[in-house]
Amino acid sequence: MKLLESTLSGLKASNVVLGLMRINSLDDDQIRDLVAAARDEGINVLDHADIYGGDHGCERRFGDAVRPTGADREAMIIQSKVGIRQGYFDFSAEHIAESVDESLRALRTDYLDILLLHRPDTLVEPDEVAAAFDRLHEAGKVRHFGVSNHTPGQIELLKRSVRQPLAYNQVQLSITHAPLFAAGIAANMQGLDQSIDRDNGLLDYSRLNGITLQAWSPFQKGFFDGVFLGDREQYPELNDAIDELAEKYGVTPTGIAVAWITRHPAGIQVVLGTTKPDRVRESAAGSEVPLTRQEWYRLFTAAGYRVP
Repeated sequence: MKLLESTLSGLKASNVVLGLMRINSLDDDQIRDLVAAARDEGINVLDHADIYGGDHGCERRFGDAVRPTGADREAMIIQSKVGIRQGYFDFSAEHIAESVDESLRALRTDYLDILLLHRPDTLVEPDEVAAAFDRLHEAGKVRHFGVSNHTPGQIELLKRSVRQPLAYNQVQLSITHAPLFAAGIAANMQGLDQSIDRDNGLLDYSRLNGITLQAWSPFQKGFFDGVFLGDREQYPELNDAIDELAEKYGVTPTGIAVAWITRHPAGIQVVLGTTKPDRVRESAAGSEVPLTRQEWYRLFTAAGYRVP
């Protein structure tokens, strides 16, 4: 497992993240087994959000099952997200502070290592966000900050007021959902949908500013449209290529899907959403597979993208 050191936060974080959005239905032993499998593979980042499981539900299940304390807590990087409410987004100072307090109670911890703003709130008042972050940081409740699903312009707007570095941005990315890469590869090609820049140059902006990108839904075809792995009806060529590379490198197709993301020199973290320990192990095994440039681009084009 590769550890990535953030230039903005100083945290040394695994390049695979255990996402815990689906643990509400697991019992305590299953949750402990899942977390233990991740820890055994060197995964030290655990991803939560206040809305997962409904009103801090998954955070509460984690806290009740794992009860992180002492050296075990110090070895974990626990991050959570705030800002999505029932039918609207809310970056008000009051909501940020109240939600973090409830996250801490649910998780049974005194602090979050990372807090992310979950989805852009177009009614955001950056000074309010800054005030909330200052209070949380000064109280020792949150050590580092970031965003999720934000564009460069939205981050720059926040940075006019927020004093703490915005060190992370969690965005959707998989082999079959890769506008983050695709537009730059086909830049300035009139008439080609792929050349449309849908995130305002987020990849290059993040690399230039030391922001760590985190890839959610790394196995999804699109926005929760199902998994592309094994889908030979829609992606036969891609799955043939994945299977061939999996055999070459001695990993599973899941490992190759992870390797495609972690191979990128931007140092992107892969956020898993699985509840299966075996899938965690397969993902970890792929996280350091050294795909060649030719192999990386073969998967990219097999997914339907163009290399002009």
